[in-house]
Amino acid sequence: MEKLTIDYTAVAINTGGRKGHVKTDDGLLDFDVAMPKEIGGEGGKTNPEQLFAAGFAACFGGALGAVAGKTSLRDSEITAKVHLGNYGPGNFGLGVDIFVKIPHASSLEEAQKLVDAAHAVCPYSKATRGNIEVNVKAVS
Repeated sequence: MEKLTIDYTAVAINTGGRKGHVKTDDGLLDFDVAMPKEIGGEGGKTNPEQLFAAGFAACFGGALGAVAGKTSLRDSEITAKVHLGNYGPGNFGLGVDIFVKIPHASSLEEAQKLVDAAHAVCPYSKATRGNIEVNVKAVS
C-alpha cells in the first residue's frame, strides 16, 4: 500500500460512547450524542450514523466537484443514507446508499458516469471499499 502524505488531521474526542459527548479539538463541534429510538435509545440528539452520513455526503460532493469537468453542479444534491444493522447477534455493521441528483447533467447516464467517477476518488468511498456495502446511484 502507498504511504499517505498527510495534509490535514481532524481530531474528535468522545466520552460516554453512544450516550455521551463529542467535541473537536478546535471547539467547532461540541455536543451530546444519543442512541436512536429505533435501536432502544432515548433519541433526540445526533448519533454516529448521522455524523458518518453527513461526512460521507460532504466528502462525496467534493469528489464530484473534482470529476465534474464542464458539467455544472449548481443545484446538485448528495443524499447519504447510512444503515446500521447486524450480521447476527452482537455482530453489528453498516451499509451506505448514496443518491446523487445532478440537474444540469445532459442525461441520467452522464450523471451516473460522474457519480461512478466520484466514487472512485472519494476518500470515504476508498476507506469503505471492501469493508461495507456502498451503493451509489444518480437520480433525477
